[in-house]
Amino acid sequence: MSPTTDPKKTAPRFRFAPSPTGYLHIGGARTALFNWLLARQLGGSFILRIEDTDRERSTDESIRSILEGMSWLKLDADEGPFRQTDRMELYKSHVDKLIAIGRAYKCFCTPEELEERKKILTAKGEKPKYDGRCRQANQTQDKPYCIRFLNRDEGATVVHDLIKGDVTFQNSELDDLVIGRSGRGPTGSGVPTYNLCVVIDDALMRISHVIRGDDHLNNTPRQIQLYEALDYPLPQFAHLPMILGADKSRLSKRHGATSVLAYRDMGFLPDALINFLSRIGWAHGDEEIFSREELIQKFSLDHVGKSGGVFNQEKLLWLNNHYLKNYGEETLATLVRPFVEKLGLVLPEGPKFLKAIALVKERAKTLVDLANDLKFFLVDTVEIDPEAEQKVLTPEALDLLREFTPQLQAAEPFHEATLKALAEDLIKSKGLKMVKLAQPLRVALTGTTVSPGIFEVMTILGKEQVLKRLSILP
Repeated sequence: MSPTTDPKKTAPRFRFAPSPTGYLHIGGARTALFNWLLARQLGGSFILRIEDTDRERSTDESIRSILEGMSWLKLDADEGPFRQTDRMELYKSHVDKLIAIGRAYKCFCTPEELEERKKILTAKGEKPKYDGRCRQANQTQDKPYCIRFLNRDEGATVVHDLIKGDVTFQNSELDDLVIGRSGRGPTGSGVPTYNLCVVIDDALMRISHVIRGDDHLNNTPRQIQLYEALDYPLPQFAHLPMILGADKSRLSKRHGATSVLAYRDMGFLPDALINFLSRIGWAHGDEEIFSREELIQKFSLDHVGKSGGVFNQEKLLWLNNHYLKNYGEETLATLVRPFVEKLGLVLPEGPKFLKAIALVKERAKTLVDLANDLKFFLVDTVEIDPEAEQKVLTPEALDLLREFTPQLQAAEPFHEATLKALAEDLIKSKGLKMVKLAQPLRVALTGTTVSPGIFEVMTILGKEQVLKRLSILP
């Protein structure tokens, strides 16, 4: 079922809690989006939390990248970002509480001992779980230790999942989870682990719905036992199916760029990426195109599938083209300008270049495409593709262009209708088809065999630039 609001209860609270060990990837962005959509739909809150307890792998650069990606996607948080490393004393106090109530204990087993036992169990074909031998050990030994949570051995833990339904885990299959890393002192090294921290944070931040990737499902029964041991109410859980590559394996770098900011740099629009991500694993009839407002209105966990959704790059390009075509020229000018500058060019202000954008945006799939398609409008001298030159700019075509040039010189006004009429008169007098003049004009003025309507292009280039480009032909 989907989350619902109860006027007698507080508004629902959702969260996105990435680990800053890398960039904001596509899967994480979809998780953030689904939480954000439900928070906005239900009048709840969306909380951003950075889970950076893995100090060896967490970096400030990754945190900046995650925040930049969230900002670019316009997934604004109502609270946060919070960092777990700012809350370590809070976690340690909970470790102390679990020890005091008999639900946690010191484990003095060394990494080497644990590895050796794991090898023995694996060789026997048994699950390599911790055997619990330190449950009864002398807890006052002067040796390094970690802190383990005392798992219930009997019965089962059931995860009531809003997407997958009830998922049952036998407690005998769960070992005693490490909740404090190894070292000396009252809580080992003093660094609590992910599974404990996430429970404490979700409980104290009053998270009502934990919606995350299904790679976290196996952690959930352990976390449920921690909630119960600490006497915290359980949130509702929903585990989203993983995003798959075209070969139906888990999406990875080999399937292409997976960082949100990489897609930004490739010229994709945030609205297009949001629309695209919403449809991976979720459906609303046969609809493909949704504005943010429509997504907020229509999104529901009821229609999130249990199996993984495929990342289809072609569909993303199609959606991006749709949004490019429907954006206004002034908006596109602002968006494309940095991509034009990467080409070493300048996109001037003014209606002339807005018309140029209007001409080329129909075909562009990305802002990179749009910048490249604008290039011939912005250079002083166009670079002609050698293959197009050889194929199109034949001696006969060059003679035709030379004959047409004086007419262009005299053309007044220099706009599409006038230029087309002059061209039609010339080709009619020669008994030719329009392509015999239009295609050589296209290659001479744009450098390629593909462009918008050539007379529209000539109007935007202006008489001076058109005559200049024709004058340097052989």
